[in-house]
Amino acid sequence: MDLQLTNKKVLVTGGSQGIGKAIAFTLASQGADVAICSRNKESLEQAAAEITKKTGRKVVAIAADLTKVADAENFVKQAHDALGSIDILINNAGSAPGGVIETLTEDDWELALQLKFMGYVRCLRYALPIMVKQGHGRVVNLIGNDGVKPSYWEIAPGAANAAGQNLTKSLAGQYGKNGISFVAVNPGPVRTERWSGLVGAMARDMKLSYEDADKLAPSSIPMGRIAEAEEVANLVAMMASPLMHYVTGTMIEIDGGQEKSLMDRSRDR
Repeated sequence: MDLQLTNKKVLVTGGSQGIGKAIAFTLASQGADVAICSRNKESLEQAAAEITKKTGRKVVAIAADLTKVADAENFVKQAHDALGSIDILINNAGSAPGGVIETLTEDDWELALQLKFMGYVRCLRYALPIMVKQGHGRVVNLIGNDGVKPSYWEIAPGAANAAGQNLTKSLAGQYGKNGISFVAVNPGPVRTERWSGLVGAMARDMKLSYEDADKLAPSSIPMGRIAEAEEVANLVAMMASPLMHYVTGTMIEIDGGQEKSLMDRSRDR
């Protein structure tokens, strides 16, 4: 199927590694030109060069710390100048610390909201006026299924994710008249560079061995494994496609059935 992404101009935040890099590569493979950002300039430029070499598409690397308003504004402006338009914005940058309320610090909560939620808000503030002027746009917010499956160990990510999900639905209602549509993609656990750190924190807070903690997430997923970044990227590419433009104000989980399974178990008790 042709996703009709050839020559589309796309911004991907958090594009130097993990899910963001996989998304940027997949979109470029489908013919899009992409601007990516992250805080680490060296790894960002390496990712851009690698994707360009493999796909032949234009990939612009712009260092930005999205906890800073000026950096978010600069990323959107430079990307727009370099690409000529913004057809699609993929908000992906940021993560929130896992842990229970007894171990989460004020800084942990601040980090969860400042990057995972407010980073999205900042990019939207500067990208949406451009999309309104164009008369079209698509926003895909990478959020997470913790916003829809309560978990005492994931309360900070859950809070940030729930805020992002509400934001996605609210903006879909506001900007539909401008030809701009929004969708949230909610991954469950994904095998990325930060997975081992999450497992380590889980082992610490639950007083488990690393090996036992590493088995917890797969055991909660009906398909018996966590997702690969490429699987998430494939869904995002589909959702970013003009073919999916009418799908707006909604959320799609990609978690191997984890969220539904946990909810079913809760009702059974």
